[in-house]
Amino acid sequence: MRKGKISNIQKKYLTYTLLLLALTIILSSVGVWIFMRKNMTEVIVDNYVFINEKMGMTLDYLYTRSDETTAECILDDAVQDSLKTRELEEVEKNALSKYFAYLELEDIEEYCYVDNKKNVYTKSYSKISYEDFRESGLEDALAGTYAETRWFLARDTLFGTGEEALFIGRYVRNMEYSHEPGMIFFKMNDQFLERVIETQSGTEEDVAIGIIDKNGNFFMEHYPENFQMEEKDKEKILGLTKREDSGVILTRYKGEGGILQAYRQQESGMVIFTLVPNKILDRGLNQIFLVLAGIYAIVTLIAVAVSLYFSRIFTEPIQMISKEMTSFDGKDFSHTISLHTDTELDQIGESYNKMLGNIERLLTEIKKQEKELRVSEMNMLISQIKPHFLYNTLDTIYMLARINGEKTTMKMIQALSGYLRLSLSKGGDMVTVEDELDNVKNYLEIQKIRNEDLFSYEISCQPEVENRWTLKLILQPLAENAIKYGFCDIFEGGLIRIDVRELSGRLTFSVYNNGKPMDKEIAEKINALGKVPVPEMKKAFPDKQKGYGVINIATRLRLKYGDQVEFGYEVLEEGTRCVIKLPVDGKENYEQ
Repeated sequence: MRKGKISNIQKKYLTYTLLLLALTIILSSVGVWIFMRKNMTEVIVDNYVFINEKMGMTLDYLYTRSDETTAECILDDAVQDSLKTRELEEVEKNALSKYFAYLELEDIEEYCYVDNKKNVYTKSYSKISYEDFRESGLEDALAGTYAETRWFLARDTLFGTGEEALFIGRYVRNMEYSHEPGMIFFKMNDQFLERVIETQSGTEEDVAIGIIDKNGNFFMEHYPENFQMEEKDKEKILGLTKREDSGVILTRYKGEGGILQAYRQQESGMVIFTLVPNKILDRGLNQIFLVLAGIYAIVTLIAVAVSLYFSRIFTEPIQMISKEMTSFDGKDFSHTISLHTDTELDQIGESYNKMLGNIERLLTEIKKQEKELRVSEMNMLISQIKPHFLYNTLDTIYMLARINGEKTTMKMIQALSGYLRLSLSKGGDMVTVEDELDNVKNYLEIQKIRNEDLFSYEISCQPEVENRWTLKLILQPLAENAIKYGFCDIFEGGLIRIDVRELSGRLTFSVYNNGKPMDKEIAEKINALGKVPVPEMKKAFPDKQKGYGVINIATRLRLKYGDQVEFGYEVLEEGTRCVIKLPVDGKENYEQ
């Protein structure tokens, strides 16, 4: 390794070190963020909760002042006289108009008093008729009240400004007689409600403050620069107008844009709210994170330098081991390693040298054993075909020779001869489809002689597949199973149908019998053999009395064709069908 060059091991070590540092930085930053924000949020929110409550109390005070002022107007003698049946003299009307101009309630911009005889009293320069008053719609705002002071927002069409303003209205009733009431309305200037916010000087620069009437109209809004209220927060505030309780009705509510507080004035139904933006809550954390960033940067530089220094001590011998191991091609076993580091790496080098020698010896032995095992396995499977069939057949021939005469004996011997000729000839394991069908036909002929009325059989084959090559002795065990297990409960009428054809590029064997259907659990177990390793297949049916012939076929097929073979049973309502699908190929492509 060249001096100064960073190895892959060093790169990974450095990467993991940086990842660990990054994880530490992230976790500590999150911890600081959560802790500091929580504490700072509590301090800031506590302050604005108090401010919101204080502004709400100011709103209560203003309403009380307006209610007291309207009450004073009702109790005034001139106002009471105007509600009597007697019409006031012109001088008395002028005096009454001037009376309203000197009320102690501050920030009255305009006023309008209408007695129960449709006389209108306003400032001297205001020329307003009763028709003008009716058209303004102010009277509708008092609907449903008796003697309460009502605050409401309305567009000023009475005094001609056309702007939306806060009006204070109340019915004025005679204290001695029951007559139609009069009405008094004060149009308030902006300073009337602004003093609610002005009592907390400077807060409007940091937080969003506003008042909303019971109809959901926002006014007297003061928002910080570049602030825009989120729609969900606005919906939350609008929902507060439906509340019936008063005082502090919302505190420390975590909205989309920040922390929300609200105070509802009982009589007017107006809600004053403060929303502390998230940027105010985050203010002050930036400096803390700048300090942390500086500390993290210094720690990271130190960690990188230390990691590179110490990792280089170990990477040089590891690279030597890696070079020798990667250059090993499995053939040349002369590349050994010599290390002198006085560490465990020396033992790794010695172990590698020993491993090379062992691999060389084992590789030679495995190749030899693998060839012998394959030949032995195939020979063993073929030799495991039970000889009892041969003995039973010879015994039957003997009995028939004595009882039935020459023709039957000759037929039996001819069928047996054909069967043994294919089963034991030449030791090869590949035959043509035609020979395999002749073999199973000979077997079925012998069985029909032994069991004359038990069953019949049908064999069909596409002419073009007769010369295809296949593993031998795969149909006879299937036919034997059909007779032994499928026809175990009948004495006649059995049917075995064998069909061979090429389907979808596959050589397909189908063996059907109409006897007793195979147990579904056994069929599923056999069908699952395709996913079982070959050495484990024999363990699927430890009882050799059941399923051993099928295991024999499946094992031989897997050894010959590998994963290209498909072997399985279909359980039908009347009988069982076994289907084998093999690749279509020539004999020369298979090992003998």
